[in-house]
Amino acid sequence: MGHAGTEKAPSYPFTGPAALEPPGEWEKLRRQCPVARVTLPSGDEASLLTRYDDVKQVLADPRFGRLLDAPDAARISDTESGGLFNSEMATTLPQSGEAHQRWRRMVNRWFTAKRMAALRPGIAAMAERLVDDMVKSGSPADLKASVGFPLPVWVICDLLGVPDSDRDRFAHWSDSLLNLTRYTEDEVNAAQEEFFAYLAGHIAAKRDQPGDDLLSELITATDSTGERLSDTMLVATGLGLLIAGHETTANMIGKMIAMLLADRRHWERLLADPSAVRTAVEEALRFDANPGLGMVRYLDGDVEVGDTVLPRGTTVLCSMAAANRDETAFDRADELDLGRTPNPHLAFGSGAHSCLGQALARTELQVVLEVLLRKLPTLELAVPAEDLRRVEGLVVGGLREVPVRW
Repeated sequence: MGHAGTEKAPSYPFTGPAALEPPGEWEKLRRQCPVARVTLPSGDEASLLTRYDDVKQVLADPRFGRLLDAPDAARISDTESGGLFNSEMATTLPQSGEAHQRWRRMVNRWFTAKRMAALRPGIAAMAERLVDDMVKSGSPADLKASVGFPLPVWVICDLLGVPDSDRDRFAHWSDSLLNLTRYTEDEVNAAQEEFFAYLAGHIAAKRDQPGDDLLSELITATDSTGERLSDTMLVATGLGLLIAGHETTANMIGKMIAMLLADRRHWERLLADPSAVRTAVEEALRFDANPGLGMVRYLDGDVEVGDTVLPRGTTVLCSMAAANRDETAFDRADELDLGRTPNPHLAFGSGAHSCLGQALARTELQVVLEVLLRKLPTLELAVPAEDLRRVEGLVVGGLREVPVRW
């Protein structure tokens, strides 16, 4: 696509015709313009990748980190400070290279399949309590506010050993740190300071009296060089878990249930065969048409992608959601197939920076789905699927509410 020097690249992210439908631009760009110039909310330009192979190639390349503080890196949003992504916290955690891998390995020791299996009954008990409370409050209800939003916070509080009585404060902090439009910069900064102060105090208490939680373990853990994590790194890790794990999972719970109820034959199929929950969750992750921006990568060298050479200093947006609808990678990519296997979707990224908490997110999604199928088999959307509304202004895309009845 030749660009006249003055022509402004299209605004990104694109929106689909309805909340659960993909933007038409994805398919067009995959076919005609796999490396496209787009304008970010900040006004800066970046290159957007939409094909499966290209997105996977860039995400899997360990050389490319987020390095968003490089002087020529595009800014995402114009709440200057760029919100959380350019905050000192984002730069406290090593973003690439050996240090990043060492940090990842330390945290990853915690997110094992065995550990997730051990967490499962506790997560199921939390989900059941939330569903029971929703049922008590009566039908119709907003599934996102009742179950989707609180569950991941409860789970993260549990991981960090935070007492139940502080869960609501955590939910507030998470919300204000992630919402680029609903809060003023002062409110965001205040939330950030409160959160850091709380976590620093919490870490000090855990040093004195360790528990069986991720923070207690990280306080005493050493990496391969014998180093321990500093307090700042521990706070940053706690923040990272909340930021990465709360809003994304809360949104995905809402979207997954909405997708399954939009055509209720999907729900009926799972009622008839609950063993399909695992593949259904993977397919909902692949099928997500409203994922927010995608993954940002900064190229610190020239790279050939597809048949285009991207010069050093390019900020690249990898649209995993567009890649997940690529017909060359998935048969009938635009159909929700709950039994799809294999399903090598890129919802959690790929390679050295793939999502650390993916085992936890999968566990939460599977458990919520199992609990809802068991407790509310008659669940249905309380509005037509095309009337579901998107959240505006969030870095991670979601639905404003998921009205259900049973």
